[in-house]
Amino acid sequence: MKKMILPLAALLLSTSIFAQSKNFLDTPYLETSAQVDTLVTPDKIHLNITIQEKDSKGKVSVEEQENKMAQRLKALGIDLDKQLVIKDMSSNFKKYFLREKEVLKSKEYSLVVYSGKQAGEVMVALEQLDIANANVEKTEYSKMDELELELKTRAIKKAKLKAGALTKPLGQKLGAALHIVDNSQPYYPRYNQAPMMEMKAASADMGAQPLDIDFEKIRVETLVSVKFALTN
Repeated sequence: MKKMILPLAALLLSTSIFAQSKNFLDTPYLETSAQVDTLVTPDKIHLNITIQEKDSKGKVSVEEQENKMAQRLKALGIDLDKQLVIKDMSSNFKKYFLREKEVLKSKEYSLVVYSGKQAGEVMVALEQLDIANANVEKTEYSKMDELELELKTRAIKKAKLKAGALTKPLGQKLGAALHIVDNSQPYYPRYNQAPMMEMKAASADMGAQPLDIDFEKIRVETLVSVKFALTN
């Protein structure tokens, strides 16, 4: 008897699903889609900074350069505890004459700044100190989750307005939404693919100030498709 219960239950479930699908197809409906987008300015700029010991007679240690960098960043109003972290520490070996070896240390940092102007100020400061190679690693918008939800709401409202405009001349009204599909692509931080920029202090203009120019804006898009029931 137990062997008959499972096939019967499976048959009833299959029949139920088919009936629901058939009822959905039998319901008069209108399908429409809507897309909304906006541009936002990145407010988190991640800078990758590398400090290396100077390979010369008067070798300057990583620690000495690190302290100079920390002082200059503080002067720019940067919170080192929150905005600066060490990514990697390594040692490079270089052979000299007479097969002598000397350890040349390097440190890699990640610095987060919150505007294009501040990023420019950091670049100029590092250039003047002649201590680092630096590049923009990635840019992002800190309130992206809230923005995406807002765009989805606007897209649904737009889809409903479009559906209403299509049905009004027919004397029909919109009923409940039968099916909603979110076709939006998730947003990912924009990584910079450009090679690292090596800064040369010898060519720096010590009196020059960075322009207050923002990074390229980020385009955020949302696309939804909605099926609305139709009533007379």
